[in-house]
Amino acid sequence: MRPRCLFAGLLLAAIPLLSAADWPEFRGPTGQGISTATGLPIEWSATQNVAWKVSVPGTGWSSPSISGGQIFLTTGVTNASGGVALRAFAFDVTTGRALWDTEIFSATEASVQPVHTKNSPASPTPLVEGDRVYVHFGHHGTACLDRAGKILWRNRTLGYEPVHGNGGSPALVGGLLVFNADGAKEPFVVALDKATGAIAWKTPRTAKVKQNFSFCTPLVITVNGRTQIITPGSGAVTALDPQDGRELWHVNYGNGYSVVPRPVFAHGLLFIGTGYNRADLLAIRADGSGDVTDTHIVWRTTKGAPLTPSVVVVGDEVYVVADSGVASCFDAKTGTLHWQERLDGNYSASPIAVGELIYFLSEEGVGTVVRAARTFEKIATNKIGERTLASYAVADGALFLRSAAHLYRIGAK
Repeated sequence: MRPRCLFAGLLLAAIPLLSAADWPEFRGPTGQGISTATGLPIEWSATQNVAWKVSVPGTGWSSPSISGGQIFLTTGVTNASGGVALRAFAFDVTTGRALWDTEIFSATEASVQPVHTKNSPASPTPLVEGDRVYVHFGHHGTACLDRAGKILWRNRTLGYEPVHGNGGSPALVGGLLVFNADGAKEPFVVALDKATGAIAWKTPRTAKVKQNFSFCTPLVITVNGRTQIITPGSGAVTALDPQDGRELWHVNYGNGYSVVPRPVFAHGLLFIGTGYNRADLLAIRADGSGDVTDTHIVWRTTKGAPLTPSVVVVGDEVYVVADSGVASCFDAKTGTLHWQERLDGNYSASPIAVGELIYFLSEEGVGTVVRAARTFEKIATNKIGERTLASYAVADGALFLRSAAHLYRIGAK
């Protein structure tokens, strides 16, 4: 067990020094897809409103993380013999100039197996805190770099059998880097000491399901003064104590598997997607203890629930897009449906909220902007003509978008 005094010291030492313009992890500074930026473009194309566009080497669907004038991405680069090296690189946020490119795991170390057509060798998003950049490649390993691209530590001790590759990104809580390891069997959640990469604790999943694998990113919340790590996986969402990884509460949702959406927390409720084969969207009170399946689900819906994209909450409304392109607006507190409309294309990327606007992004490269309101109003439809599975990032007064081959800065330079 990690001593409480040590954890408290790590927590105080880990207060992030972030600019309001930073987007340091998957889904931004809150991990929930919210930006306070103003003046972002609502119209663009492959050429219109594009400040710059640069080629991205290799193959990867990690979303951009942005901090201190640098953009961080990961990728898998195929060598002449067909092996895939896992790399991290940085770009200048103003010019798009490549700053550095570091091999984290060689093609021999990585031994990348076949992945799903909607996955890649490098799908987890980097996480930036202060002068440290954390990159994660699922069962291949995890590493910490400095801002110049120098590797400070690597951890390759947590190998497990993946299904369809990797997807979930890490989260930080105090002095710990936490991520889910939901492979084919014996899934678990693990915390690494962020300073050294050593294992601090490892908590097995306990839900009994037919399919163990999932791809979710944890969310750290505080309820009634208690910090919780919210970790959806196959069959259940669990809240863990960050000090030692013990379970605080859980909600079962049957045999749901391949769970992807990152949780969102608003109005005292957690919004959780339950995965395949049929998705439900659950609103769960987060103040429970033990098994709260029968007591803490406030509302649920199947119609319009996403398998892959996370949701976003603005005011009293939760905005959702199903993988099929059906977008919905629900009352966050009651689940009352305000509107449901079909958007162009299919969806994997998570929407973001910028002021009173919601930005959606389809797999076909269509960016749709709608009003954050109880009545549906489409503001713009924008096409770049490239496949897009990574989610938006917002920083420096601009929108950043990763396609299959490029990184775009959309908006002011």
